[in-house]
Amino acid sequence: MRRTCLLRYLLSAVPALLLSAPLAARVEPFTESFHTQMISTNGTRLFVRVGGKGPAVLLLHGFGDSGDMWAPLAAELSKDHEVIVPDLRGMGLSEHPDVGYTKKNQGADITGVMDALNVRSAALVTHDIGNMVGYALAAQYPARISRWVVIDAPLPGIGNWDTIVRSPLLWHFNFRGPDVERLVQGRERIYLDRFWNELSADPKKIDEQTREHYATLYARPRAMHDAFEQFGAFSQDATDNKALLAQGGKLQIPILALGAEKSFGDGQAVELRFVGSNVASGIVPKSGHWIMEENPQETVRLASEFLRK
Repeated sequence: MRRTCLLRYLLSAVPALLLSAPLAARVEPFTESFHTQMISTNGTRLFVRVGGKGPAVLLLHGFGDSGDMWAPLAAELSKDHEVIVPDLRGMGLSEHPDVGYTKKNQGADITGVMDALNVRSAALVTHDIGNMVGYALAAQYPARISRWVVIDAPLPGIGNWDTIVRSPLLWHFNFRGPDVERLVQGRERIYLDRFWNELSADPKKIDEQTREHYATLYARPRAMHDAFEQFGAFSQDATDNKALLAQGGKLQIPILALGAEKSFGDGQAVELRFVGSNVASGIVPKSGHWIMEENPQETVRLASEFLRK
């Protein structure tokens, strides 16, 4: 009971490797209408899936996943949208640059993807670290983001961040230092199991094939190093976010803040109202943090309905 309450307010915070041959059968492959390409942007190259026709929508993943997580939502949205699904810098099948893991810089990564695809404006769906990149993207380039579905993670430096990061569940934010990679090397599955088991409503919802799929991705060379870099940038992200909010004010676009019932819950909308003036609240029922693994049907329904308004 205590853990459920804590998860509700305090929260921590992958590509079909080859679309025809995903690593794990239970990780749904993208439909045949999608193609993949490496796109050069902002000093690196991102692995990007693109499919469908219509208004553009970007789907940004977080830690423990890759763009693979979005396959069910991408299939639905591609009926009437151009769907763009990158792996973030240093994650999934994207390249692994030594630097550039602030979310402000990664916002520039995504605008480079948009430019390469001749997309002037897009809607946005984000989860976990994707939320942080999404805010930096929308705050720096407000004319390029039309609306935003933001799912189950806070923003560094914004709202109740200083309280949230004190949660014992979020020790991984500061799991840093010269030995952390040696501690995890060869044990990536064990490390990731901790997130899936402790931050889910029901660990059995993250099945064996899914766990092996993502553990294989995060065991790739430099993958875990760069995941730690994502967390290591949070202090600078907090400084950047405060400056972006002070300079540009609140976002004016429509925002749907979705919290998982057994994780951030209504707290997601509370946090987003610090940076947005037009924020609606929603709940992904019967789910912990891993919304696309635990309740993909409701996540797809809630996100697609909002985007089609």
